[in-house]
This record gives sequence, structure tokens and C-alpha cells, in this order.
Amino acid sequence: MRYVRRELTPVLRRAARAFGAILVTGPRRSGKTTLLRHAFPRATYVLLEDPDVLARIRADPRSFLDGLTLPVILDEIQAVPELLRYVRSRIDANPRRHGEWLLTGSQEAALMQGVTESMAGRAAVLDLWPLSVAESPAVTPWRGGFPEVVARPRDADLWFASYLRTYLERDVRAVTNVRDLAVFRRFLALVAARTGQMLQRTELAGPLGVSVPTVSQWLSVLEITSQVLLVPPFHENFGKRLVKSPRLYVADAGLACHLLGIASSEELERSPFLGPVYEGFVAAEIAKRQAATGRRRELYHFRDPQGLEVDLVVPTGPRRLALIEVKAARTVVPQDAGPVTRLAAAVKGYDVERYVVFRRGAGDPVMAALAPGVRALTLDELLPRVVPRA
Repeated sequence: MRYVRRELTPVLRRAARAFGAILVTGPRRSGKTTLLRHAFPRATYVLLEDPDVLARIRADPRSFLDGLTLPVILDEIQAVPELLRYVRSRIDANPRRHGEWLLTGSQEAALMQGVTESMAGRAAVLDLWPLSVAESPAVTPWRGGFPEVVARPRDADLWFASYLRTYLERDVRAVTNVRDLAVFRRFLALVAARTGQMLQRTELAGPLGVSVPTVSQWLSVLEITSQVLLVPPFHENFGKRLVKSPRLYVADAGLACHLLGIASSEELERSPFLGPVYEGFVAAEIAKRQAATGRRRELYHFRDPQGLEVDLVVPTGPRRLALIEVKAARTVVPQDAGPVTRLAAAVKGYDVERYVVFRRGAGDPVMAALAPGVRALTLDELLPRVVPRA
């Protein structure tokens, strides 16, 4: 499979010059190991999930570390989070040596707790998402961005089925006690069916016959492991009473389509889920670009009880906001600018930019000005405006 250069690479190399360790986290199969091996080709590579390696570490962690040639890539550190304490002591012993410990880990509560406790100030923690539209033109709302799906789209359905089975049987049980995996699988399908909607835990719990606390725990697992994206409401009310629920998206649009039984891009075009899937696709692309440029995630929505709703609100600088309405159509009309125009009129104390993002085709006419102060842009045109490169 041809290597696709990741946008995180410059941030990764900059971090390697400033920190003793780097931890690259993210969902499984997002390309963490491939990124590190390409960015640091001379580093020793060790897979910590190898049974023989695990046995050696648990028998004598100091001797294991003594035998490594630095720099070293320690892949899947969540398999032995206790090793972080020993790595920390070696970083502290040589504080001027940077970029020698290159770690990957699937995002799990135990892993991040270990980093917080053991590696504070010593490790740069970077998030790697699946491929973005900026990294590969093959990333689409139907395929999503997982590298293996992008490389072999004909095998997407089989790949996602295998991914879910591995995720259910391995990662989920590692994080929490899921007694009935069949019920959890149905829960994932319900989450996909509600992508783009306000999160209502009771609506998820009822059909499954489980409690609301159980649903909350399962959602937490999905969020920790980057399978869902919860977009919170914007924190200022602009003189309005706000709806406080987050909006729920499946983080990878290709996985959402698989869970919804959408087997082709043509089926997606005819599906009633096209709008929500595309909205989640846009939200995830903004989050990916924020992570790839070393920014913290700042992605919100706005909704009030009177029905004013703006899909995405993105801070773009000090007291600057981008208000974004997402349309899956190839044609937009001035009425589509209504929500961002109405909210912009209520915003005080911010410089506001207003956008409607849509899917203009290659042969479609360019229509930048949709309404006074509102630009109609494709996703490719939108991303550098709301998340400029550092």
C-alpha cells in the first residue's frame, strides 16, 4: 500500500525536538505506526502486543529497556501502561535528550491516565485521525478515511465488518465490562442511525432495554476510542436560551455507512441519511485538521428553543468565529444562508464569518456569494479558512 504523507508530520517532528517522548494516539488502524516508521526510519521498532515481548517486560522491565537501541518506537503502549513509569525515569535521567521515546497507543482511559500520571511535561501527546480529504482525494463520505479502506475500497464492507468484530471483542472489553456484545452491536447501529442528531440517551437506552447510565458508559467508550464525535453547544448564549445537548456523529463516515447498511456511493446519494452523514463528514474533517496542525479541538454547534440552529461554530482566533451551515446538495439557494445570518445578527463581541458548505461538482458553476456576507464554499475551500496552517 502506497504511503500517504500525513499532515501531522511537521508537528510530530517539531515535537520530537522539544520533548523526551511523543505519544501518538487515535483509533486503531488510523496509521499511527506507519506514520512513526516513515517519520523516523532509523528508530528501532518494538510491538508491545507481541506475547514474547510482553512476557519479557513483565518479568524484568528494566532489562528490557536496557536492551533497546534509541530512538525506539514502542507500538501499542496501552498493552503495558506500567512501562511508562520506567520510561519516565530514563527521560528524567537525560532531560536534554529529545525524541528518543516514540510511543503509539489506541485511546483508552487507562492509557491516558498513565500518561497524565507518569509523563506530564515529558511527552507530547498528538492525535492521529484516519486520512483526511487534504491527505487523499479518495477520502469520501461513503469510504471514510481509514487507510486500508481508501487503498482497497472494493473490500470496504469486509474490512469494516472485521474492524467492528476486533473492536467489539478486544478494545471495548478492555475498557469496560460489556456482557452482551450483540446488544452493544445494536447500540452501534442505533448511534449510526442518529448521527447528526442531538444526543438523547433515553432514546438509545429504550430500544435496547438497558439503563441510561449504561448508555452513558458505552458512549464514553466510543468517544475515548475516537469512534464517535460529540460536538458540544457553543458556550455563549448571545442573549438566547440554549439547547445544551451535544450533537452526535459517527467519527468516520465510512463506518457510519457500513453500520447503516449503505453499500455504495450511489446508495448513499439516494439515502435519507445523506445529509447527516455529510454533516458528520464535514465536522470530522475540521476536527482532523485541528489535530493535524497541533490545535486543540474547538468545534461546536448552536441551537435555541425557538428553532434557530447552526450546524457548526468554529473559533478561528481571539474573538473570531466561523458560523457554518452544511448542505449535502450540489445546489444551494440564498435561503440556505438564513440560519448563519440570523445567528450572526445576535452575536456581540466577535468578528464573525459566515459560510454555507456544499458539494459543488467539477462542472458546476462557482457561486461564492450566496447572500450578503455569506460565502458558499466546497469543503476543500472551507478548511483552510477555518483552520489555517500554523
